[in-house]
Amino acid sequence: MKILVDADSCPRPARELILKTAVRREIQAIFAANRPIPDIGGDFAVMERCPAGEGAADNRIVELAEPGDLVITRDIPLASRLVEASVLVIDDRGQVYTRENIRERLSLRDFMVGLAESGLGMARIATYGKKELKAFADGLDRVLAKLAKPSG
Repeated sequence: MKILVDADSCPRPARELILKTAVRREIQAIFAANRPIPDIGGDFAVMERCPAGEGAADNRIVELAEPGDLVITRDIPLASRLVEASVLVIDDRGQVYTRENIRERLSLRDFMVGLAESGLGMARIATYGKKELKAFADGLDRVLAKLAKPSG
């Protein structure tokens, strides 16, 4: 089992938590991005520098991910690809993407993109504070416990 992280948009506090969790649980964490991400390293962390270009990091994550792995991303189209491949996916706020909810989230995302392209998009204020980090930490612990349990 490994943790793969869509590192381009992952907030620093979430990255730091993932690094600590990887060490504590002795799980390899792979951070994929098409730009250097500071402070990624250590015994259980790998930085995958992807070529520049639309979707290169996403494609690398899909290439590396296998059932039994955990991917952390807020990219809903990427999450959809991974869920279809039976990979467990959560966002940086601890929300789990499933076969049951991914289509609705993808439709909502597409709708919001359409509004923005029409000039009707709402301004988004991206905050990532203690509340969001706590939700992510709780979600991460929950899914890792679920993945660690033997099936059967």
